[in-house]
Amino acid sequence: MTRVALIVNPYSTGVTWPRVEQIEAALAAAGDVVRQQTERPGHASDLAGAAAESADAIVVYSGDGTYNEAVNGAGGRVPFGFIPGGGASVFPRALGISRDPARAATEIANAIAEGRSRSIALGSVNGRRFLFSAGLGFDGEAVRRVEGRGRSADGRRVSNLAYGWTIAQTLLERRLRMESQLEIEGYGRAAFVFVANGHPYTYAGPVPFEIARDARFERGLDFVAPREVTPLAFPRLFVGMLRGTAAGDSAVLSGHDLDAFTVRCDKPLPLQADGEDLGDVTGASFAAERDALTVLA
Repeated sequence: MTRVALIVNPYSTGVTWPRVEQIEAALAAAGDVVRQQTERPGHASDLAGAAAESADAIVVYSGDGTYNEAVNGAGGRVPFGFIPGGGASVFPRALGISRDPARAATEIANAIAEGRSRSIALGSVNGRRFLFSAGLGFDGEAVRRVEGRGRSADGRRVSNLAYGWTIAQTLLERRLRMESQLEIEGYGRAAFVFVANGHPYTYAGPVPFEIARDARFERGLDFVAPREVTPLAFPRLFVGMLRGTAAGDSAVLSGHDLDAFTVRCDKPLPLQADGEDLGDVTGASFAAERDALTVLA
């Protein structure tokens, strides 16, 4: 009998217990399901690490932060399934998995039963793996500000709308102006850097922000880094990042399908990976781990 470990974050925005029951029932068609739930930050890493010792597959019902923890904990030892339970759940959406949790569970159960999977690359920054995106500077600051808004009484994060508003506030406070403050070795100086392991980079509700439209989960890393941001240049940069065409702008540094690159900062800057604040850093070493994760999709 196939052994399936189901990890649930009950604090994720879209997670409800009726849905958990539907997901368990759907996954049971593929094997014996053992459910565990996270109780604290970082717990998913411990649960996934232990599950990888005995399970044939790990399925995570949560948001992007918990996906990241679980993948870092399991180290690519078993296939993974991802069920959308967060406010954005960028990663399963980018993989083409249904946004309906019960339907997504059925898709994953069918993949397990039929032996269907997909091998993808993972990114890493300073040794921390990420699934779809990382950012240094402005992007990291926006994530930190969202974290600073706290959580609701039941432990859930703010909505996507609040995240979008936080980004807008950050831009307006800076008067749409950002000077160069970091060096991408071998490429030049930039104001901030977005690093993509696939596309889209994120979503604002139903709208995808492509950032780097040529990025693919099966390839190396892409990055996009504006040399500077000015009020005059901002509209063009914004449209280019929304459409994923900014890499072709002469005012933007970019890299495609890279194995590794290094960033040095003039001062400590906030770093994020998959929407999780990793603190301030004075440098960041990015690397692609090709064929690092087997995905049930």
